[in-house]
Amino acid sequence: MDAPIVTTTAGKVRGALLDGGIARFRSVPYAAPPEGPLRFAAPARAVTWDGVREAGGEPGPNAPQPPRGAGFGIDMTPVIGTGWRPGADYLTADVWTPDPGSGGLPVMVFVHGGAFVAGEASAPAYDGTALARAGVVLVAVNYRLGAEGFLPLPGGATNIGLRDQIAALTWVRENAAAFGGDPDLVTVFGESAGAISVGTLLGSPAAAGLFRRAIVQSGGAEMVRGSTDRFTELSELIAAELGVPATAEAFREVPFTDVVAAQGRVDVPGGRPDLREADGIDPGYGIGVFAPVRDEDVLPEPPLDALRAGASAGVDVLAGTNADEINLYFVPTGMRDAITAEQVRVMIGAVHPDPDALIRAAGDGTPGEQLSRLLTEQVFAGPTRRTLEAHTGRNFGYRFAWHSDACDGQLGACHACELPFVFGTLATSTGLDKIPGEKPPAELSDRMLAAWVSFASTGEPGWAPRDRTDPRVMRFDVTDAVVPEPGPFRG
Repeated sequence: MDAPIVTTTAGKVRGALLDGGIARFRSVPYAAPPEGPLRFAAPARAVTWDGVREAGGEPGPNAPQPPRGAGFGIDMTPVIGTGWRPGADYLTADVWTPDPGSGGLPVMVFVHGGAFVAGEASAPAYDGTALARAGVVLVAVNYRLGAEGFLPLPGGATNIGLRDQIAALTWVRENAAAFGGDPDLVTVFGESAGAISVGTLLGSPAAAGLFRRAIVQSGGAEMVRGSTDRFTELSELIAAELGVPATAEAFREVPFTDVVAAQGRVDVPGGRPDLREADGIDPGYGIGVFAPVRDEDVLPEPPLDALRAGASAGVDVLAGTNADEINLYFVPTGMRDAITAEQVRVMIGAVHPDPDALIRAAGDGTPGEQLSRLLTEQVFAGPTRRTLEAHTGRNFGYRFAWHSDACDGQLGACHACELPFVFGTLATSTGLDKIPGEKPPAELSDRMLAAWVSFASTGEPGWAPRDRTDPRVMRFDVTDAVVPEPGPFRG
């Protein structure tokens, strides 16, 4: 059969026909390349082209990001990608569809994670073939990262990475039908920084009406800086590293590589500015400095407040976390076993006004075990639970509890472990040096993929909506079960 050709609002694209009849289109532009005056600015519409653009080969450029460093202790390539592929034309989407000539299929739009500084749509774990075989159009999007996407500079736009995601969702609404999808049946979903993005978009008036359902995997609507003033010192520190004024005009003249290197020298323990809010808490808990920020149009009020006031009440939401999220950061490096009680206290004291209370609440165990439970709750489980509580519409909770056998079985149900199960990509994500370990159960992947597709298609994942008086979640494990919603520091 001939390679499929689809006509988008910017021009025609030719994809590749995969086994089983799935059509894949790589690096389709949803916005103009963010170069020159479009750097540190809101995204512009994709530039039109004549003829047919080839989109059937290897992935194109992705967002500028730091090189992959050694020493993390586990292979993150399946969920983060292989690193930066330079090129300005990276505001693009990868699309998989079972039939571009059909119509009315549910559309799932994925926003990748990576602490707002790394990651890409084309990472191996996000291959959309299995989801397309299940009957959805899968779209995975790139967006601006780090300083390019989340550093508000005088003369520049705010929340640029979120604006990119909104532009991508707008493009999906305009082009879904061309790929066989239903523009009124869009589910946006994301993991980690992508989940924070999705949770935040639920409370953004700029994203209203662009999606019908949302899935929040290990994130929530809380990691939002209170004002652009919180970034003033960070901007000045990065500008000092570059030797230029802290303005968008000056940063536009600096090569991408230099900006990435400068932000990397600042975004390290001991080099970061104090990002605690008025309550004494850093909403990022020291994991990273870049995050969405309150502004005039994308986030005019805290997303949780917007949700409580009825924002996205008509959007069905599925949200959950993994039982041992923070193990990903501490177990492969050996930090969980090596850290001392005093080091834990100093670390938490830098981001919270009462570290002793948090440590006591984390229960018994080694200092590393306490820290893992504490940060799993504060960074992931708590914000997710509060997002579900704030949302006034129908929502559902889940808990991923399956334990990986990687790192001598100590990794557990860590951060990002659920991703290849959801996407049906265990084949490219399995091995003792990878997050799911050597023997992940394919049956669990089948059940999770089916639940996500069912939710995107019908709004029903396969268990009852969350009851505010008796909240319960689906626990995904070797054997699934509906269980009481885990509270603080409870598995």
